[in-house]
Amino acid sequence: MELAVYNIKGEDTGRKVTLNDEIFAIAEPSEHAVYLDVKQFLANQRQGTHKAKERSEIAGSTKKLGRQKGGGGARHGDINSPVLVGGGRVFGPRPRDYRFKLNKKVKALARRSALTFKAMNNQIMIVEDFTFDAPKTKDFVNFTKNLKLFGQKILLVLPGQNKNVFLSARNLPEARIITASDVCTYRILDNKMLVITEGSVDVLNNLK
Repeated sequence: MELAVYNIKGEDTGRKVTLNDEIFAIAEPSEHAVYLDVKQFLANQRQGTHKAKERSEIAGSTKKLGRQKGGGGARHGDINSPVLVGGGRVFGPRPRDYRFKLNKKVKALARRSALTFKAMNNQIMIVEDFTFDAPKTKDFVNFTKNLKLFGQKILLVLPGQNKNVFLSARNLPEARIITASDVCTYRILDNKMLVITEGSVDVLNNLK
């Protein structure tokens, strides 16, 4: 698969790059592998610090509120009962770890499948390597306008860390910057357009 290379002004440079078909055009992309990888990513983001007090943890008297029979109503125990306002919660949430294991081969298949889906939907754009002289949000906004992607959710893949580009896009909620070595299934899918710099293509072509 070949794609044209654009510069930061949105002009076609006349060059083309070749995307590895074993990464960007696999024969049988797996939606289930993508589902599992995204599920694991989101599960790993959860803090799991939720907690509600149960009956034994409520600070209140344990004295029985009234006699067992003859009160004309239901039986009651102490004031910490879950059926009373201010009482404990039955089977409330407790701190837990939501992380789970996923085999490396499944994660690799999911990443290749996500890139294949992007390529099938024409949601990949290649731009030549660039940088900014200083961190300026205006420069990055002009960059997206030149590519006709302003206002769209994009993921820009760089070959390595670039402080000026990262800081220029930091204040834009619809833009995310990531290095080629950190590309994952969730980040690939969580955008409208995948913008890959020319220097990142070699890294992505050799993903395992």
